[in-house]
Amino acid sequence: MRAILLASACAGAISAAWTPAWAQTTDEAERPAAATAVEEVIVTATRRTERLQDVPLAVTTFSQEQLTAKGIVGYEGLAQQTPGVVLNRASANFNNFTARGISTNGYNANLQSTVAVYIDELPISANGNSTILDPTLYDVERIEFLRGPQGTLFGSGSLAGALRILTKAPDPSGFDASALVDVGVTGDDSLRQRYNGMLNVPLVEDQLALRLVGYYRHEEGYIDNLGTGKENANTLVAGGGRAVLLWEPTDRLSLKLLASHESSQPRDSNTVSPALGLDKRVSDRPDRFTGKMTNYNATLNYQFDGAKLTSSTTFSEFNQRFYVDLAGTFAGAIAFALDADGYDDTFVQEARLVSDPGGRIDWVLGGFYFERRRDVDFGYRSSPQFLAARGITGLPDEYYQRLFSYAKQHEKALFGELTYRFTDDLWVTGGLRYGSIDAQAFTEAGGYNSNYLTNALFGIPGPLTVTPIVAATGVKAKDTGPSYRLSLSWRPTPAVTTYAAVATGFRAPVVNAFGGRASVIDPTDIVIPAGAKSDDLINYEVGVRGRWLDGRLAANITAYYIDWNDIQVQANRVSDSVQFATNIGGARSRGVEFEVLTIPAPDLTVAFNGSINSAKVDQLTAAEAAFSGAVLGARLAGPRFQGSIVVNYGFDVMETARGNASVSVARWGSFPGSFPNTPGRPGVPSPTYDTTEAYTVVNGSLAVAFEKATVGVYVENLFDDRSIAYVHPEAFVARRYATVRPRTIGVRVGYNF
Repeated sequence: MRAILLASACAGAISAAWTPAWAQTTDEAERPAAATAVEEVIVTATRRTERLQDVPLAVTTFSQEQLTAKGIVGYEGLAQQTPGVVLNRASANFNNFTARGISTNGYNANLQSTVAVYIDELPISANGNSTILDPTLYDVERIEFLRGPQGTLFGSGSLAGALRILTKAPDPSGFDASALVDVGVTGDDSLRQRYNGMLNVPLVEDQLALRLVGYYRHEEGYIDNLGTGKENANTLVAGGGRAVLLWEPTDRLSLKLLASHESSQPRDSNTVSPALGLDKRVSDRPDRFTGKMTNYNATLNYQFDGAKLTSSTTFSEFNQRFYVDLAGTFAGAIAFALDADGYDDTFVQEARLVSDPGGRIDWVLGGFYFERRRDVDFGYRSSPQFLAARGITGLPDEYYQRLFSYAKQHEKALFGELTYRFTDDLWVTGGLRYGSIDAQAFTEAGGYNSNYLTNALFGIPGPLTVTPIVAATGVKAKDTGPSYRLSLSWRPTPAVTTYAAVATGFRAPVVNAFGGRASVIDPTDIVIPAGAKSDDLINYEVGVRGRWLDGRLAANITAYYIDWNDIQVQANRVSDSVQFATNIGGARSRGVEFEVLTIPAPDLTVAFNGSINSAKVDQLTAAEAAFSGAVLGARLAGPRFQGSIVVNYGFDVMETARGNASVSVARWGSFPGSFPNTPGRPGVPSPTYDTTEAYTVVNGSLAVAFEKATVGVYVENLFDDRSIAYVHPEAFVARRYATVRPRTIGVRVGYNF
């Protein structure tokens, strides 16, 4: 099977990825004409329906047709096609986006992400040392990647941007069904399988409909774990689905009910140790970053005279597993690992009233409430073999420390946005969000600690002293204040819109779990600080978005300057690798982003996107440098250049078939994975400091669309670039690097019933 698949895929891979829709009607009367103009895009990035051209934000959009055409099923593909954005991906379900260089490293342990991720109305992004589910992107209405702070409409965590994944609603007007199968070979022999299906059933014509979506992925790994002896260890098995019921009893009222479940179960991590050879890692057991998410949502819409009310209520359960070998802390001298199980229960309520368009004044007014409880059961372990070899006894099992904890987080806010139109071509928009956010951690009774690390490191045999952990209540971290956005837009011609904007963003404060604790390994090492207060950011930008040459050229160009103060940073104490968060002075980021789409000839499209960025620390005291390892002028964790080009050509194959061929080239510059010095050791270079490598990925595909079916072949990473794309900043992980996924060649078949 694999040999046949590989041979058939290779035959077509010479041609290469397409951007038009997969499923097209090819009946002569309905066949689409050759593409001669760039289509206008409608978005809801400002919580109202608007032309993308008139939105005073930097926004990149993807329709489901574009996602399918480009083979984008997860976060990686989005980052490739969005200017100014990098995905820091250590492994499946271990994702952090960086936008406009606003990140000090790609991990953000203990810190809220700088880019908020939403599935419909549910924020799913979290802090860096927890898993963030990599959802399957199938049957989505649209994806919007907003760059720059979005604190006014999307709250904390949108410090540098917001990613919105908007799923499709049922259609009561008619039956619809589709399926998409993607089978490929990664590297030499790893089979990749992806299956997706959708069924839309009207239950009451034009009033009630049910939409069912299902997906399954089984992607064999390509990394060998020398510690466990497992070849192709990083296999991914993921699946899930959603059911959506839409009721529209009148023209004014609609109710949508959604239930979804998704499970992502990678069998081992993607991180590697280059010193061991290509695609090699070592750990005593598989590192596991798994997630299961179940969501329930009810969205009510009612159209008043002059305004539309939307109320969205979401309950979410997210169970995660964070199992990692930490033996790198002590160069593998002792058995040392963490098995952590996390359980999130989240409730989100948002209600907003949006004025009808068409008047001189447009407005949005809303309220937001967010509540999350996260329970984490920490199990720090040795191994039976190591305990027996060292003669260490006295533990109930292989775990030398168990800690049961939970944290509560609340966010409440009122927000509004007002647009005043001086003329049809000149308008000003102001937005304000005022809210409060708090977080508090609790330790539950029932856990214990021991002197295992001391005995193991100094070779002391015999029974350990086991000490119960008592219940404790942590200090509550809280912050209250406004975020704002102000923009001025001007249309010099009907086809061109310019804007200037200033906006702010913030992140939640952080309390360190071990604040005030000295090191038991080295009492002279730094004492863990209490925590980190909210950082804040102000973003200035100007942009132009327009269409020229009778719609054959469209462009979006943005220039920005960002001032980031009281930066939350994550560091690790050297002696025992205890994580902590603190603040340092400030940084600035400035750059240019561009997106250009042109149709130089009928059915030939050429798209460019990219960014040029400079982001550096520009304010720092000696004490802050000592704690964090930062230095003045240190680069933040983003490349100086990132960009891509996509060339697509559509052509007639026969009367009943339409072909598309495409090739894309994406380029990323290198960037540092952390600050250059060692926390707590002023001026001492960090042994874990390193940078990613600059790399280029070439993708291509060829597809033929018949009346209901589409068949295509594709190649991803044509030249098999295996550069280092991620560097983990912490010493305790011996496998600190992630490389570009190997060349994958495959076949994609879609069918619309």
